[in-house]
Amino acid sequence: MACMSRPLLAALLFIPFCFAQTANYDLVIRNARILDGAGTAWFQGSVAVQGNRIAAVGVLGRHQAAETIDAGGQIVAPGFIDTHSHSRRSIFEAPAAENLIRQGVTTVIEGPDGSSPVPLKPFLEKLAGTPISINFGLMVGQGTVRQAVMGTENRKATPEEIQKMKEITRQAMADGAFGLSTGLFYVPGNYTPVEEVIELARVAASFGGIHTSHMRDEADGILDSVRETIRIGEEGGLPTQLTHHKIIGAPNWGRSVDTLRLVEEARARGVDVTIDQYPYTASSTGTAAMFPQWSLSGGGKALAERLNAPESRRQIKQVIVDRIRIDRGGGDPKNIQLASCDFDKTLAGKTLADVTAARGMAVTIENAAETAIWIQSSGGCSAVYHAIREDDVERILKYPHTMIASDGGVIVFGRDVPHPRNYGTFARVLGRYARERKTLTLEEAVRRMTALPAARFRIMDRGLLRPGMLADVVVFDPAAVADKAEFGKPHQYSVGFAHVVVNGKPVLKDGRMTGAMPGQVLYGPGRQSGR
Repeated sequence: MACMSRPLLAALLFIPFCFAQTANYDLVIRNARILDGAGTAWFQGSVAVQGNRIAAVGVLGRHQAAETIDAGGQIVAPGFIDTHSHSRRSIFEAPAAENLIRQGVTTVIEGPDGSSPVPLKPFLEKLAGTPISINFGLMVGQGTVRQAVMGTENRKATPEEIQKMKEITRQAMADGAFGLSTGLFYVPGNYTPVEEVIELARVAASFGGIHTSHMRDEADGILDSVRETIRIGEEGGLPTQLTHHKIIGAPNWGRSVDTLRLVEEARARGVDVTIDQYPYTASSTGTAAMFPQWSLSGGGKALAERLNAPESRRQIKQVIVDRIRIDRGGGDPKNIQLASCDFDKTLAGKTLADVTAARGMAVTIENAAETAIWIQSSGGCSAVYHAIREDDVERILKYPHTMIASDGGVIVFGRDVPHPRNYGTFARVLGRYARERKTLTLEEAVRRMTALPAARFRIMDRGLLRPGMLADVVVFDPAAVADKAEFGKPHQYSVGFAHVVVNGKPVLKDGRMTGAMPGQVLYGPGRQSGR
């Protein structure tokens, strides 16, 4: 209510005359416990939306609303931001992204692990012309850039080739990439000297970009890999991030103490380094991860030639045996579960032990290595690898500069047997780690999913519930939110989310998808500044 004094009457009666003003909103979420994303305690109130932006937060005065949602005392928070997503694989096939919406994700950053579309512009234009439910941003992948210039050759780039890679990176940043991603574990990123990566990082830095890295080694070489990731940020002049940070293999368990110390020491000397993480004790990647990277140079034909040569085959098999025994295999072929296999769909869900037995061999690590060679020679599969310890997961999660990322993506419901992180990452943090284990407070868990990643990727108009911010909003029951997806039975939506609003439009309402597709393509700071 606004009060306006009429001068004459006020002078005579000393009484202000008040005229009621009524605000008009498109949407009001009322009866809410508001966690605004900043990490502070919740407070009671309402969130009002006008168009695609938040108009008011708190106790509203007189108002009218075209649509009202009663939160019923549940938590109302900013939409969650997934900083490591593989959603381009299926976004055009499943644009509703229901597996993400039902765990509160409203924004994804794609192009991780050194892999992205190149050039970016055609993909972004296609995406902008496609109705989708979520907001979608892209990184430019160093591995894809290198492959575009020099294929999968295992050698240093020439000065001329480096210049071409810098030009591609510069164009990608101008087209709207948020930064440079590296996958130095994968081919051809693994063949890249760090000095070459730094050259491209400096280009991304000139556009205000960030660097994220699937590091060169997350097992025996984890400490050197953390140092390398920090060096890329320090010498490249840009923020740098250990993405999906984890410690693989029993001999390395506990080393998160040392990796976090390295991060903290770097921050103390002024290096802007952070972490993201998914809350599971299993990773997921292709079966090529069991092979030595040198064996993959030149593609499938070159690999076949090496496997046909007795000495190189022996060397390759020995690395696979070692990676099953002390690395991603966790010491047992049953710890490697196939997620999807294009060459034989029936293999999805079977373990490496299952397939080895089905091929008529005793289930030994050596025989499992032979099965892995057969699988990769047939076209390869994606797989889930159980080789991470819970203590490291929680220690990394507790670190204040760790944000949440799924390393998953948009999923076609019922297809294959993917990692449950695709369905449960964000709900799992809220349910298991905030409510049950008290690893984080609820307020801090929400901050790790909202304001922290928004600031990190310079998405300055999302991640907080404040007037003027874009209206990405989630409503969930903190007592009921939970992940339901399981290893082997992943196609189960998370529960506890009643409403999800994207750019002011309800996409999930009363637990049901509305069919609305208000998602937007997001562009990085280089494009936004007009460079």
